[in-house]
Amino acid sequence: MRPIQLPEPPSPTARRGTPDIFESGVHTFVRRAVVIGNGFAASENQSIGLVRALGLSDKHVLYRVTRPKGGINEWLQWLPVSLHKKIDYIVRMIRDYSQLMLKSQEKKLMPLPSENGVSAGLLAVLEADVKQIVSFARETYEKEGPLLVVACGRDSISTASSIKRLASENVFVVQIQHPRLHLNRFDMVITPKHDYYPLTSEGQKQVPQFLRSWITPRDPPDCHVVLTMGALHQIDFTSIRSTAVTWHDEFAHVPRPLLVVNIGGPTRNCRYGVDLAKQLAASLLSVLASCGSVRISFSERAPQKVSNIILKELGTNPKIYIWDGQGPNPHMGHLAWADAFVITADSVSMISEACSTGKPVYVLGAERCRWKFTEFHKSLRELGVVRPFTGSENISESWSYPPLTDTADAAKKVHEALAARGWKLKV
Repeated sequence: MRPIQLPEPPSPTARRGTPDIFESGVHTFVRRAVVIGNGFAASENQSIGLVRALGLSDKHVLYRVTRPKGGINEWLQWLPVSLHKKIDYIVRMIRDYSQLMLKSQEKKLMPLPSENGVSAGLLAVLEADVKQIVSFARETYEKEGPLLVVACGRDSISTASSIKRLASENVFVVQIQHPRLHLNRFDMVITPKHDYYPLTSEGQKQVPQFLRSWITPRDPPDCHVVLTMGALHQIDFTSIRSTAVTWHDEFAHVPRPLLVVNIGGPTRNCRYGVDLAKQLAASLLSVLASCGSVRISFSERAPQKVSNIILKELGTNPKIYIWDGQGPNPHMGHLAWADAFVITADSVSMISEACSTGKPVYVLGAERCRWKFTEFHKSLRELGVVRPFTGSENISESWSYPPLTDTADAAKKVHEALAARGWKLKV
């Protein structure tokens, strides 16, 4: 019988290259991740940003929880995803059957469209992706170790919690953004501090007594809740340096200081229209003398009437460049090369990214925000991270602050939580 060859034990002075068998049990290493997305870039960017900060950027798989689109479905977005899909399936079956009866002839029904590679019939309605990911986690556990699952957004809550319930011994589930209820269904919840605004004295004043039991969250954060100042993202000094090189030819010769303006769109809790666009245009013209150049870009949520005002008022100014949406998106280049930012108050994500650079960030329209978003902007101002944009600024006079490091801080908490469970990342 041939003797079994074991690897040499590690040298006491060895600094790396230690075989897993000596360093720890093979099943305690987390080597890969699954991201549960909802099709929205802002949400998926948070999950991928955390995965990147954990060193698993090229070792993750993206799944999406999708909703039916079109017709009556636009009115059903508030429903849980599983119920929404069931209703959509029934409606389509009734519609197809009605068409069959009206034509009074035998006709084979068209196959239902697929979602995430799975038939959109009952199998998809019952969240088939949960079974797929759970099977993957169980079947590969012996060889690859535990699976990190990172989800973000309301539509991902059911999928992520189901994975935790069915494969709790094989996965570590992180839910980004507050799931409102049943936080114990996740190993960790990462959410901005302003999500707990309803529990503050100011928040309580805005909620009638008879409605307070319906407002979530209802309890203070416990030990497995990680609080951040803003949104997670993929921006840090490493990505900024890399991006600066990539966009060098585009920005190296742009007159300085370069002011970058990011325009979002109105939301339920931060409403504005052409009035804010006119205010922004007037304020930019006021500070233009202190700028070498200005570059403006719009998010997908920006209303056409807002962009039209900006184009009309500023489009012909030689100092101002307005990105028309054609070609590569310059957003990352703007973050790397800008000397200062002006950002509309509606976008927590864009503000969070800019505040991670340590460069001056001016916010327009914060006074139009309400509910928890007032708390977000108030906290940033108190930290000295942002200032209101009034049109009286001298852009050539720079100021700085300790950059926000929410993503790195959250990644550290994940490391600590894994260690408490006897697991650690292997990157």
